[in-house]
Amino acid sequence: MLKRKEYEKELRKLQTELCSLQDWVKATGERIIVIFEGRDAAGKGGTIRALTERVSPRTFRMVALPAPSDREKSQIYMQRYVAHFPAAGEIVIFDRSWYNRAGVEHVMGFCTREQHRRFLEMCPVFEKNIIVDNGIRLVKYWLEVGNKEQKRRFEARIEDRLRQWKLSDMDLPSRERWYDYSRARDKMLAATDTDFAPWHIVRSDDKKRARLNVLSHFLSLIPYEQPKRDKIKLPTREKKGAYDDEATIKDRRWIEGKY
Repeated sequence: MLKRKEYEKELRKLQTELCSLQDWVKATGERIIVIFEGRDAAGKGGTIRALTERVSPRTFRMVALPAPSDREKSQIYMQRYVAHFPAAGEIVIFDRSWYNRAGVEHVMGFCTREQHRRFLEMCPVFEKNIIVDNGIRLVKYWLEVGNKEQKRRFEARIEDRLRQWKLSDMDLPSRERWYDYSRARDKMLAATDTDFAPWHIVRSDDKKRARLNVLSHFLSLIPYEQPKRDKIKLPTREKKGAYDDEATIKDRRWIEGKY
């Protein structure tokens, strides 16, 4: 098990590089999509937090869409995702994506067999013609957690009040239908693991190592350089118009300092 001090040291190094990547993306107008998929309780949320917690949410934009509305169900399947695609100088991170159709929708019967088959057939065409050929970089990660570790994480969520919010209506059925999800994963990878948009598989039984490995791998995929930055100098506060600006709010409603 990776010790916390060592983990935090390596994480800081990688997050510093992500800040350089952020500057490069803004300077060059690059557009990047990062997809996180995987088994339930595989650690997608923690990995996304590690990727985004030290950068600007205006550059690294996270998208986690709820279940589609009745109106969205009547649209072309990919339509509601395309609306969130990046503009110049943006990285969009999908916490779950159009691949819902290849996983939970297929396994739980939320789409027909024909819709699932059609998705697997059309998805590579969509990714090549709409995303990659339009100059958007597409990075896809699948986080794979083992059977025993998934069981342990679910049990921790059930027992710990601070983690119970992580339990969704789909989590417990996903535990029961482990092999159905495995077969859905295998079909998805067979159909959509392409040279122009490959899947990168991450072993995530050890969350800390998985986060570091994803950040390191992501940085290795992008040919970024640190743009030159002007030296920053903090300006001196003007004295013109000075007054006692603390006294004017002294009797306002301050919260009680309990800590």
